[in-house]
Amino acid sequence: MKRLLILSALSAALMTSACVTVIDASDSDDLAWHGENAQPFDSARDACRASTGKGQHSDAFRDCMAEKGWTRS
Repeated sequence: MKRLLILSALSAALMTSACVTVIDASDSDDLAWHGENAQPFDSARDACRASTGKGQHSDAFRDCMAEKGWTRS
């Protein structure tokens, strides 16, 4: 029983270890982005702004961020 409890705790920790949520973002629009195995948020955001020339609410920007591992909730 003790092994099962340890195994459950370990698997839960591993499943959540790859999740990233932007909490300390300076822009309030940045709070809605979530990434799993994603590129660093600031560099992904800056690259998408530069490549699309559009704001965070455009489809092109969201597609660019998705390519870098970020999705908007």
